[in-house]
Amino acid sequence: MLTIVTLTVLMRILIFPLFLKQMRSSKKMQELAPKVAELRKRHKNDKQRMNQEVMALYQGAGANPLGGCLPVVAQFPIFISMFTVLQAMANGRAVYGMTEELVRSARAAHIFGAPLPANFFMSSEDIVALNATVIQTKVVLGIFVAISSLTTFLTVRQSVTRSIAQMPDNPMAQQQKILMWISPLFAFFSLNFPLGLIMYWVTTNVWTLGQQHWFYSRNPMPEFDAKGNVVPVKPKPSLLAKIRKTDAVVEEAPPPPPEPKIVRNQPSRQPRSKRTGSKKS
Repeated sequence: MLTIVTLTVLMRILIFPLFLKQMRSSKKMQELAPKVAELRKRHKNDKQRMNQEVMALYQGAGANPLGGCLPVVAQFPIFISMFTVLQAMANGRAVYGMTEELVRSARAAHIFGAPLPANFFMSSEDIVALNATVIQTKVVLGIFVAISSLTTFLTVRQSVTRSIAQMPDNPMAQQQKILMWISPLFAFFSLNFPLGLIMYWVTTNVWTLGQQHWFYSRNPMPEFDAKGNVVPVKPKPSLLAKIRKTDAVVEEAPPPPPEPKIVRNQPSRQPRSKRTGSKKS
């Protein structure tokens, strides 16, 4: 378990620059949204010209609409490699440079009592052969699949909510909402995956969710003035900054009580006759 989590974290750290490139490209596209809407309105009767103008605008600003595919493409070879290796371990085959001893050790590895190479549809005989109980294995697999589905939904929801808030008149908004509710269902296809691969998917989902939240909190949605120019928005303080601020307020000594205000009574000005001591006759 620790090996899979460590491998996943190291892999996500390596592709972190791709994530930043993806999110910065997405941010630029959001900043260009008013200009894109204007181009679509201007060339609504000429789609070819509209697409050319929009792509020219993106290229001029350094925004890449396909930048969001980079992290997924980078993870795909690792996903396929882990699936192939874990399937070979489940079948007891020492391939891809693995030794017989390593395969036996991997087949004996368990996560909360469930074998690492097991999947939900594995036969009871094969699960017992891996020195595990059938019910416990299926329960653990079901829990991890449910966690994978939940984290997938939260990640997509976070992205779709920000996209819709930025472009409420986006014609793809309804499709994005549908995708948000359908995406968790794809996690149930992983019931046929080995537990080790599901563990990898859960780890990368949790990492993506936290990484995305961190970027969104530091880069709030852009705001625009009447002319469509971007107005700088101050990012919200992070959770760590809020905690530090709270601690500083608690540790700070209470201010001294205000000193009483001294009121000075000025003598009233006397009439001239009283100042000189003369009396009226």
